[in-house]
Amino acid sequence: MSEPSIIKGIPQPLVRTNQAFIVISVLLSLFTGAYWILALPLAAGLSGLIFGYNPVIKVAAKFLTKERSAYVLEDWEQQQFNQSIAVFCLTAGLVSFLAGWTVAAYIFTIMVAVAATVAILGFCIGCFIHYQWRMYTYRRKQAALHK
Repeated sequence: MSEPSIIKGIPQPLVRTNQAFIVISVLLSLFTGAYWILALPLAAGLSGLIFGYNPVIKVAAKFLTKERSAYVLEDWEQQQFNQSIAVFCLTAGLVSFLAGWTVAAYIFTIMVAVAATVAILGFCIGCFIHYQWRMYTYRRKQAALHK
């Protein structure tokens, strides 16, 4: 017998903590020139994508004062999509710094920091992209059905 379907959700404070960690890491790396700092949110993000274990979220979860279900829950699938964008940008930024491609490095790192900051403020760019992509694929399927 299978277990009942449980909606996977991540409490919003944990998502915000992860976003703040990304922003702080990017700012520290840019202001100090210690670009290796980008490896920290990159490693946490990769761990979350590959193993389903984001150490930043796990540590932050210890500070939740209520039951997880008492918080606004962010969609797990959507957060995985967003995290994959962040991991791509952090990887591209770090690799660009290591290769000496300073302009590309700044573009990727500033882009991920801006996206995370805007998400903290309430507008999720990754969610918007994900929604548009899903609508595009839905419309394509519908058009194919009506041919």
